[in-house]
Amino acid sequence: MDRSLYVGMTGASQIMAAQAVMAQNLANVSTNGFRADLHAMSAVPIVGPGFGTRVNAVADSSGFSTEQGALSQTGAPLDVAVLGKGWLAVQAKDGSEAYTRAGDLHLDPDGVLMTATGLPVLGDGGPITVPLADTVSIGSDGTITIVPQGIGAKGASAIGRLKLVNPPEASLVKGVDGLIRTRDGQPAPADAAVQVQSGAIEASNVNAPRALVEMIELARLFDMNTRLMSTVDQNGAAAQKLLSAA
Repeated sequence: MDRSLYVGMTGASQIMAAQAVMAQNLANVSTNGFRADLHAMSAVPIVGPGFGTRVNAVADSSGFSTEQGALSQTGAPLDVAVLGKGWLAVQAKDGSEAYTRAGDLHLDPDGVLMTATGLPVLGDGGPITVPLADTVSIGSDGTITIVPQGIGAKGASAIGRLKLVNPPEASLVKGVDGLIRTRDGQPAPADAAVQVQSGAIEASNVNAPRALVEMIELARLFDMNTRLMSTVDQNGAAAQKLLSAA
Protein backbone atom coordinates (compact mmCIF):
# COMPACT_ATOMS: atom_id res chain seq x y z
CA MET A 1 0.00 0.00 0.00
CA ASP A 2 2.82 2.38 0.83
CA ARG A 3 4.31 1.57 -2.57
CA SER A 4 1.08 2.63 -4.29
CA LEU A 5 1.18 5.89 -2.34
CA TYR A 6 4.72 6.47 -3.55
CA VAL A 7 3.68 5.82 -7.16
CA GLY A 8 0.89 8.39 -6.88
CA MET A 9 3.16 10.93 -5.21
CA THR A 10 5.87 10.51 -7.84
CA GLY A 11 3.36 10.86 -10.66
CA ALA A 12 1.89 14.03 -9.16
CA SER A 13 5.30 15.63 -8.63
CA GLN A 14 6.44 14.81 -12.18
CA ILE A 15 3.22 16.22 -13.63
CA MET A 16 3.86 19.43 -11.71
CA ALA A 17 7.27 19.62 -13.41
CA ALA A 18 5.61 19.17 -16.80
CA GLN A 19 3.08 21.89 -15.93
CA ALA A 20 5.96 24.25 -15.16
CA VAL A 21 7.34 23.66 -18.66
CA MET A 22 3.97 24.39 -20.25
CA ALA A 23 3.50 27.49 -18.08
CA GLN A 24 6.90 28.74 -19.24
CA ASN A 25 5.86 28.25 -22.85
CA LEU A 26 2.56 30.05 -22.39
CA ALA A 27 4.30 32.93 -20.64
CA ASN A 28 6.46 33.42 -23.74
CA VAL A 29 3.77 33.28 -26.40
CA SER A 30 4.51 36.92 -27.22
CA THR A 31 8.32 36.70 -26.92
CA ASN A 32 9.93 37.19 -30.33
CA GLY A 33 12.02 34.24 -31.47
CA PHE A 34 11.19 32.10 -28.41
CA ARG A 35 11.61 28.34 -28.92
CA ALA A 36 9.03 26.22 -27.10
CA ASP A 37 10.38 23.69 -24.60
CA LEU A 38 9.28 20.11 -25.14
CA HIS A 39 8.60 17.39 -22.58
CA ALA A 40 7.46 13.79 -22.62
CA MET A 41 6.03 11.52 -19.92
CA SER A 42 7.56 8.06 -19.77
CA ALA A 43 6.79 4.99 -17.66
CA VAL A 44 9.76 3.77 -15.64
CA PRO A 45 9.35 0.34 -13.97
CA ILE A 46 10.14 0.19 -10.26
CA VAL A 47 12.98 -2.21 -9.58
CA GLY A 48 12.71 -4.27 -6.41
CA PRO A 49 10.27 -6.47 -4.52
CA GLY A 50 6.62 -6.10 -5.41
CA PHE A 51 4.38 -6.46 -8.42
CA GLY A 52 5.87 -5.98 -11.86
CA THR A 53 2.98 -3.68 -12.76
CA ARG A 54 4.33 -0.90 -10.52
CA VAL A 55 5.72 1.94 -12.59
CA ASN A 56 6.58 5.57 -12.01
CA ALA A 57 5.61 8.35 -14.41
CA VAL A 58 8.66 10.48 -15.16
CA ALA A 59 8.69 13.80 -17.04
CA ASP A 60 11.64 13.89 -19.44
CA SER A 61 12.89 16.96 -21.26
CA SER A 62 12.96 16.33 -24.99
CA GLY A 63 14.68 19.53 -26.04
CA PHE A 64 12.98 22.41 -27.78
CA SER A 65 10.83 22.95 -30.84
CA THR A 66 12.60 24.09 -34.00
CA GLU A 67 9.41 24.94 -35.88
CA GLN A 68 9.46 28.39 -37.44
CA GLY A 69 7.21 30.97 -35.82
CA ALA A 70 4.99 33.36 -37.73
CA LEU A 71 6.71 36.28 -39.44
CA SER A 72 5.44 39.81 -39.00
CA GLN A 73 6.45 42.74 -41.17
CA THR A 74 7.79 45.72 -39.22
CA GLY A 75 9.50 47.74 -41.93
CA ALA A 76 12.33 48.56 -39.51
CA PRO A 77 15.65 48.32 -41.41
CA LEU A 78 17.45 46.61 -38.52
CA ASP A 79 14.82 43.95 -37.90
CA VAL A 80 15.67 40.55 -39.40
CA ALA A 81 13.90 37.20 -39.46
CA VAL A 82 15.89 34.02 -40.11
CA LEU A 83 14.21 32.08 -42.91
CA GLY A 84 14.02 28.32 -42.49
CA LYS A 85 16.79 26.63 -40.55
CA GLY A 86 19.50 28.71 -38.92
CA TRP A 87 20.35 31.03 -36.04
CA LEU A 88 21.63 34.52 -35.38
CA ALA A 89 24.84 34.58 -33.33
CA VAL A 90 24.97 36.84 -30.26
CA GLN A 91 27.29 37.38 -27.32
CA ALA A 92 25.74 36.08 -24.09
CA LYS A 93 26.12 37.93 -20.80
CA ASP A 94 28.97 35.60 -19.80
CA GLY A 95 30.86 36.48 -22.98
CA SER A 96 30.23 33.17 -24.71
CA GLU A 97 28.73 32.78 -28.16
CA ALA A 98 25.06 31.84 -28.22
CA TYR A 99 22.26 31.75 -30.76
CA THR A 100 18.78 33.17 -31.08
CA ARG A 101 15.95 33.67 -33.56
CA ALA A 102 14.92 37.00 -32.02
CA GLY A 103 15.81 39.51 -34.71
CA ASP A 104 14.38 42.76 -33.31
CA LEU A 105 17.68 44.63 -33.36
CA HIS A 106 18.75 48.18 -32.56
CA LEU A 107 21.88 50.30 -32.15
CA ASP A 108 23.03 51.36 -28.70
CA PRO A 109 24.50 54.87 -28.12
CA ASP A 110 27.95 53.58 -29.12
CA GLY A 111 26.66 52.16 -32.40
CA VAL A 112 26.87 48.50 -31.31
CA LEU A 113 24.20 46.33 -32.90
CA MET A 114 22.15 44.81 -30.08
CA THR A 115 19.19 42.50 -29.57
CA ALA A 116 16.08 43.73 -27.78
CA THR A 117 17.41 42.10 -24.59
CA GLY A 118 20.71 43.97 -24.77
CA LEU A 119 23.01 41.31 -26.23
CA PRO A 120 25.64 42.31 -28.82
CA VAL A 121 25.05 40.80 -32.25
CA LEU A 122 28.10 39.00 -33.63
CA GLY A 123 29.68 39.29 -37.05
CA ASP A 124 32.68 37.47 -38.49
CA GLY A 125 35.02 39.45 -36.23
CA GLY A 126 32.99 39.81 -33.05
CA PRO A 127 30.33 42.34 -32.00
CA ILE A 128 29.18 44.53 -34.88
CA THR A 129 29.63 48.29 -34.58
CA VAL A 130 27.84 50.54 -37.07
CA PRO A 131 29.34 54.02 -37.70
CA LEU A 132 27.16 57.10 -38.07
CA ALA A 133 25.20 56.82 -41.29
CA ASP A 134 22.24 58.23 -43.13
CA THR A 135 20.85 54.75 -43.83
CA VAL A 136 21.58 51.21 -42.65
CA SER A 137 20.29 48.11 -44.42
CA ILE A 138 20.73 44.37 -44.00
CA GLY A 139 20.79 42.09 -47.03
CA SER A 140 19.32 38.60 -47.32
CA ASP A 141 22.75 37.08 -46.66
CA GLY A 142 23.21 39.20 -43.52
CA THR A 143 25.50 41.81 -45.13
CA ILE A 144 25.19 45.21 -43.43
CA THR A 145 25.39 48.15 -45.80
CA ILE A 146 25.47 51.80 -44.80
CA VAL A 147 25.41 55.17 -46.49
CA PRO A 148 27.76 57.37 -44.43
CA GLN A 149 26.46 60.76 -43.41
CA GLY A 150 26.77 63.46 -46.04
CA ILE A 151 28.12 61.20 -48.81
CA GLY A 152 24.95 60.19 -50.64
CA ALA A 153 23.66 56.88 -51.94
CA LYS A 154 26.64 56.44 -54.28
CA GLY A 155 28.88 56.12 -51.23
CA ALA A 156 27.14 53.02 -49.89
CA SER A 157 29.53 50.43 -48.47
CA ALA A 158 29.36 47.10 -46.66
CA ILE A 159 30.74 47.23 -43.13
CA GLY A 160 30.22 43.67 -42.00
CA ARG A 161 27.96 40.66 -42.00
CA LEU A 162 25.77 39.02 -39.42
CA LYS A 163 27.12 35.69 -38.26
CA LEU A 164 24.45 33.19 -39.28
CA VAL A 165 24.91 29.55 -38.30
CA ASN A 166 23.09 26.28 -38.85
CA PRO A 167 24.69 23.51 -36.77
CA PRO A 168 22.98 20.09 -36.50
CA GLU A 169 19.93 20.28 -34.24
CA ALA A 170 21.20 17.34 -32.18
CA SER A 171 24.28 19.37 -31.22
CA LEU A 172 22.26 22.21 -29.69
CA VAL A 173 20.90 22.76 -26.19
CA LYS A 174 18.72 25.50 -24.76
CA GLY A 175 19.94 27.36 -21.68
CA VAL A 176 17.93 28.75 -18.79
CA ASP A 177 18.38 32.19 -20.35
CA GLY A 178 16.47 31.05 -23.43
CA LEU A 179 19.55 31.16 -25.67
CA ILE A 180 20.72 28.23 -27.76
CA ARG A 181 24.27 26.90 -27.46
CA THR A 182 26.31 24.00 -28.78
CA ARG A 183 26.61 21.05 -26.41
CA ASP A 184 30.40 21.26 -26.38
CA GLY A 185 30.38 25.04 -25.92
CA GLN A 186 32.38 25.63 -29.10
CA PRO A 187 31.29 28.34 -31.57
CA ALA A 188 29.49 27.01 -34.62
CA PRO A 189 30.90 27.95 -38.03
CA ALA A 190 29.13 30.57 -40.12
CA ASP A 191 26.85 29.14 -42.81
CA ALA A 192 26.53 31.19 -46.00
CA ALA A 193 23.36 29.30 -46.95
CA VAL A 194 21.34 30.81 -44.08
CA GLN A 195 19.11 33.63 -45.29
CA VAL A 196 17.31 36.43 -43.46
CA GLN A 197 14.44 38.72 -44.32
CA SER A 198 14.97 42.37 -43.50
CA GLY A 199 12.15 44.44 -42.04
CA ALA A 200 10.51 41.45 -40.37
CA ILE A 201 10.70 39.56 -37.08
CA GLU A 202 9.80 36.03 -36.12
CA ALA A 203 7.30 35.49 -33.35
CA SER A 204 7.41 32.76 -30.71
CA ASN A 205 6.77 29.27 -32.08
CA VAL A 206 4.60 28.33 -29.09
CA ASN A 207 1.23 26.99 -30.25
CA ALA A 208 -1.02 28.60 -27.63
CA PRO A 209 -4.17 26.46 -28.24
CA ARG A 210 -2.14 23.25 -28.15
CA ALA A 211 -0.34 24.36 -24.98
CA LEU A 212 -3.65 25.16 -23.26
CA VAL A 213 -5.05 21.71 -24.15
CA GLU A 214 -1.92 20.07 -22.75
CA MET A 215 -2.26 22.10 -19.55
CA ILE A 216 -5.81 20.79 -19.14
CA GLU A 217 -4.66 17.20 -19.76
CA LEU A 218 -1.88 17.59 -17.19
CA ALA A 219 -4.34 19.01 -14.65
CA ARG A 220 -6.55 15.94 -15.10
CA LEU A 221 -3.59 13.60 -14.71
CA PHE A 222 -2.55 15.43 -11.55
CA ASP A 223 -6.08 15.00 -10.18
CA MET A 224 -5.96 11.26 -10.95
CA ASN A 225 -2.74 10.86 -9.00
CA THR A 226 -4.01 12.82 -6.01
CA ARG A 227 -7.16 10.67 -5.99
CA LEU A 228 -4.94 7.58 -6.05
CA MET A 229 -3.13 8.82 -2.95
CA SER A 230 -6.46 9.58 -1.26
CA THR A 231 -7.79 6.11 -2.09
CA VAL A 232 -4.64 4.46 -0.73
CA ASP A 233 -5.01 6.47 2.47
CA GLN A 234 -8.64 5.44 2.84
CA ASN A 235 -7.79 1.78 2.23
CA GLY A 236 -5.07 1.99 4.86
CA ALA A 237 -7.50 3.43 7.41
CA ALA A 238 -10.04 0.68 6.62
CA ALA A 239 -7.40 -2.03 6.97
CA GLN A 240 -6.31 -0.60 10.31
CA LYS A 241 -9.89 -0.77 11.58
CA LEU A 242 -10.16 -4.40 10.54
CA LEU A 243 -6.95 -5.27 12.36
CA SER A 244 -8.10 -3.41 15.47
CA ALA A 245 -11.42 -5.26 15.45
CA ALA A 246 -9.67 -8.58 15.15
